[in-house]
Amino acid sequence: MDYKNIYFIGIGGIGMSAIARYYKRKGFAVGGYDRTPSPLTRQLEAEGIAVHYEDNVDYIPLDVDHTMVVYTPAVPEELEELRYVRENGYPLVKRSRMLGEITAGQRCLAVAGTHGKTTTSTLTAHILTESEVGCSAFLGGISKNYGSNLLVGENDIVVAEADEFDRSFLQLHPEKAVITAMDADHLDIYGTLEAYQQAFRDFASQVSKLLIVKAGLPLSAADTPAKITTYGIEEGDWHASNLRPDSLGHYTFDLVTPNGVVADIRVGVPGLLNVENSIAAAALCLESGVRPEELRKAIGSFAGVQRRMDVQVNKPGCTYIDDYAHHPAEIAATLHSIRSMFPGRKVTAIFQPHLYTRTRDFAPEFAKALSLADQVVLLPIYPAREEPIEGVTSELIFKDLTAPEKILIEKEELMEWLGEEYIDVLVTFGAGNIDRYVTPIAEMLKDR
Repeated sequence: MDYKNIYFIGIGGIGMSAIARYYKRKGFAVGGYDRTPSPLTRQLEAEGIAVHYEDNVDYIPLDVDHTMVVYTPAVPEELEELRYVRENGYPLVKRSRMLGEITAGQRCLAVAGTHGKTTTSTLTAHILTESEVGCSAFLGGISKNYGSNLLVGENDIVVAEADEFDRSFLQLHPEKAVITAMDADHLDIYGTLEAYQQAFRDFASQVSKLLIVKAGLPLSAADTPAKITTYGIEEGDWHASNLRPDSLGHYTFDLVTPNGVVADIRVGVPGLLNVENSIAAAALCLESGVRPEELRKAIGSFAGVQRRMDVQVNKPGCTYIDDYAHHPAEIAATLHSIRSMFPGRKVTAIFQPHLYTRTRDFAPEFAKALSLADQVVLLPIYPAREEPIEGVTSELIFKDLTAPEKILIEKEELMEWLGEEYIDVLVTFGAGNIDRYVTPIAEMLKDR
């Protein structure tokens, strides 16, 4: 690569920032644009990466021949900086292509799926890092063990979260991979469930050695040259037995594998959902040379991922969990987990819908999933990359909610409402800017 500068348009995205950090570590001059400051962009700045927040071409390095520009499809086409680099002949690649090029020629372990992929890939990277095997990793969330979405190891094993948005994961050619779920999503891109699931089959066809699939998914040996093995909590070649929860929602289990049993694995993060994620990660790691005793210790020391079943407050009479879930199946899975962790307690769910198209496509499913809570607080839709669609508002979900209590409010009213409300178990959901409220909510509840 004959480049000195790597410039990122949309540098604050979770996938973009990991690649930016990677090239900064490699000695390149790294900078970029994002629409708004965030804790992640401030961290990038603290690491010496130049980030700005106005759409201004003056920040782009002038040296066209030695500057690679990376962009995310989440950036609008009319952005001035994007138009400028296109019109002036800068080498321009999508984020997914860049990740594909970085992982090419290395032993890529990829985790794909509608949900569960961030926690599973982060846990996989943690297990490998804590073992004698080691790895590098490009993650879709901030690991709480390492405070980063990038790990850089000494060998040629690289763990990658394989994102199906915009068919990005088809840039990867993994040696081994996990597929956690294939529930319909991103229908603004795929159109139909059939087309969405076909993309996962296309991804499976690029896996060379081993494909670890959640039991029951519509994948077969005809879809991949790799050996297929299955996993699940109760079914699959890899599954749990002798499940024991404790009073804080943490589970201990025995892992049944095709080669025997690994007894007494305690999951470092709470919830039944994380038992499932642990089984998938364990299969991938044991098949990559990790020893059972290393596996047991690493799963126990896993601190989780920011915004993934992220316990902020857990004291007698008050629990607060923050979660990135923005798809009905994710929300339902998290609420089922919370119900099993805290039986008999009142659960309040706050949800900020993400994207007009997703709200339009899944409004009844969102209503059904959220109605697993006792009380639902619904915020306006976070548009992200989209323009408004006539008739599509949070009311589409709200009208079908069957939870005993429900309220529709502006996000500016949220803190005042919470200040006057009895809270037993609270969970915030969403992939938009609801994350800006997590720290204020946690501080308010800690002080009660």
